Amino acid sequence: MQSQAEVQHTDQEVKHAQFSEFVSFTVAGQAFCLQITQIREIRRWSPVTILPHAPSDVLGVMNLRGAVIPIYDLSARFGLEQTEASERNVVIVVASAGKPVGLLAESVSEIISINPEEIQETPSVDSRHTMEYIQGIISHEDTMVRIINLDAVIAVPEQVL
Repeated sequence: MQSQAEVQHTDQEVKHAQFSEFVSFTVAGQAFCLQITQIREIRRWSPVTILPHAPSDVLGVMNLRGAVIPIYDLSARFGLEQTEASERNVVIVVASAGKPVGLLAESVSEIISINPEEIQETPSVDSRHTMEYIQGIISHEDTMVRIINLDAVIAVPEQVL
């Protein structure tokens, strides 16, 4: 027979297993998030090496412990204004097809734990990119937080179009 402490611990594990965790951040003054498991690390902004003829949403490349990774401006990628990169910004390092990629955001806000059943579908709009880039919406503390479809956002543009 289990002790009360063991039963409480098991109940907490079950409750925790029913929740998904997301890291929320700001892009162009708007709230977005990624699943916490998609994020490798969050770094302060540091200058990048610009690549000639790169798309406007590719800021350049950064050296991350010996690996050269591309840095995307999420705001420009979403069709919003370009971010004026400064030391107040952050780079969210994620993995795409096993390779690290950096995403420029204004700031990281918090970790949101939510029951997956509370995630609302992206409303049908007349934009293929909106439907591809946003995989759901979380209503959190009077804010609508959009869940980013990471694979679609960092796909090679020729593949997306």
